[in-house]
Amino acid sequence: MATPLPSDAKPSAPKRPVLRRWSTWLAAAVVIGYGVSVAMHWDDRGLLWVKERFLSQTEQRESIWLPAYEVDIDAKPLTGMEKDEASDLSYNPITKTLFAVMGKHPFLAELTLDGDVLRKLPLNGWSNPEGVAVLADGRIAIVDERDHSLVIVSVDKDTQALNIADFPSYDLGPSEDQNKAFEAIAWDPLRQRLLLGEERPPALFSWSTDGRSALTGEKQPLPSDELDLRNLSALGIDPRTGHMLVLSADSNMLLEINEQGEQVSFMSLQGGFNGLKKRIPRAEGVAMDDQGTLYIVSEPNLFYRFKKP
Repeated sequence: MATPLPSDAKPSAPKRPVLRRWSTWLAAAVVIGYGVSVAMHWDDRGLLWVKERFLSQTEQRESIWLPAYEVDIDAKPLTGMEKDEASDLSYNPITKTLFAVMGKHPFLAELTLDGDVLRKLPLNGWSNPEGVAVLADGRIAIVDERDHSLVIVSVDKDTQALNIADFPSYDLGPSEDQNKAFEAIAWDPLRQRLLLGEERPPALFSWSTDGRSALTGEKQPLPSDELDLRNLSALGIDPRTGHMLVLSADSNMLLEINEQGEQVSFMSLQGGFNGLKKRIPRAEGVAMDDQGTLYIVSEPNLFYRFKKP
């Protein structure tokens, strides 16, 4: 015979459906995770990572092959540029130095390959210089994102300042997003062309030139379907293979693109990858020298160098 409940006892509450609750949370986490992975292009990076695993040693040697690089100068401050914004970087094969453009307070800085500052050249008349590319015979191309312009200057060992009115300027035309316009530029000596990149949505263009003469004709669009990046910060060229380097600060990613516009390899800019102690805060410039050494600058004034072991 069952024992009767005390008169003041309350019936016990039904047990919460723990399994159903956890299933709901798990499903929500999967949906959110998938959405984030698509937005961050982790799905595309995963496919490229798988593709990389099937490249032969010969194919790797014929490419830049970013997975093989290790940082050997990690987040070195550019002396005296703490309040500036490092916006791009380019290698000069004649002087064996680097030229960096600073956007917040416009000037051009010449650096050693170890990231030491040799000199700073004020850019008088520029609004927001964001891209720089060393051409031929001491000529340097500078892209101003705010003015949608490309100016080609001449620099030698005695240059102390640059005045925009002294040099030819080229109109880059309107962009889909006028506030996120042309930001990237690189010189491709193998194909005798300038490469130009819009920040958002990422898009590529080329402008034929021998690097010495005045620009003629118009810029031409290039296939940009492989630029599955949140933004395009900078462009570089490997002078040995002609492959393109595409840098994205928002995606924390560096891509290698071949002559067909296809992704070949990539490198994460997060801490723990390629020897980096911490994430590169905001990677804005990339360059590669004729030995295959890779250089990156980050806002506000950080310098990185990567080499293959």
